[in-house]
Amino acid sequence: MNSTISSGDKPYRLMSPETIKQSGSFRIAEKLKDYMLLVKFNLSFMVVFSAVISYLLAPLVVVYDWKAIILLFVGGMLVTGSANAINQAMEKQTDAMMKRTQHRPLPDMRMRPAEALAFGASATIAGLIYLSVTTNLLCTAMIATVTVIYLGAYTPLKRLTWMCNLVGAIPGALPPLAGWAAARGSLALEPTLLFAIMFLWQLPHTFAVARLYRSDYARAGIWLLPNDTARGGNPSNPVVIGGCLGLVAIGIIPTLLGFAGIPYMVIAVALGGAMLMFGFAMVRAPENLAAARRLLLASIVYLPIVLLVLVLDRM
Repeated sequence: MNSTISSGDKPYRLMSPETIKQSGSFRIAEKLKDYMLLVKFNLSFMVVFSAVISYLLAPLVVVYDWKAIILLFVGGMLVTGSANAINQAMEKQTDAMMKRTQHRPLPDMRMRPAEALAFGASATIAGLIYLSVTTNLLCTAMIATVTVIYLGAYTPLKRLTWMCNLVGAIPGALPPLAGWAAARGSLALEPTLLFAIMFLWQLPHTFAVARLYRSDYARAGIWLLPNDTARGGNPSNPVVIGGCLGLVAIGIIPTLLGFAGIPYMVIAVALGGAMLMFGFAMVRAPENLAAARRLLLASIVYLPIVLLVLVLDRM
């Protein structure tokens, strides 16, 4: 129970041990929540999930080594999450200008940039060392490349050109190669197909996001979307449709090459076809935010289902 005592003319409140304990627990919970936002946990999870899927598909793995899978997941989350933390430190000012990001820990001043940078740098180093010890150098190099391209190319290009989306799709597609390398110590055609799936999937996904938050990005001077008034139409439209068509094709190729069965092909082609339909709807009505939202939702459904079906189809 709290009590009040007087110091001169001004009373102040003494907190009971229970209140102090509750307050401390609350601060710890809030700090953990901020770090989850800092590392973009959901995004990092999906990226590393694709690496784990690729590991599970490696044909030399007859009995899964779940300890190795956990080690890969932890190391991948360390490096991927730390890259997101450094990215947010680099983009604190622009994040503060956008409604969708202004309540992140850094622009909302719940965390200092120095703290985010220190965490990001130390976690990156720790994660790469951890992966080099628990997996192999090829896997570690792939994950390191993700960080280099994401921070060194994609992040600065966001202020210059909408084609940053094509560059940004590369680090987002590399984790399957890292997962395969962790299991096999080498690369092959199969993880390259997974790379293609991840790369193509990101094109309609990122441009749907760019449509939904176009005014927000413009306010911050980030050009994720070209001008709709350009001669010949918006140049991102063929990229969106091409990405969706590619997903339909990639649903067929693994089965034709014997890497996957008919169930995978049917589901992948059906979901790719749905994304293609929603992609056409978005490019035909660029001002219709509902169309962009439907494409975004379709992309969110597509990826985990296709990856899981691919694994189950191989078992």
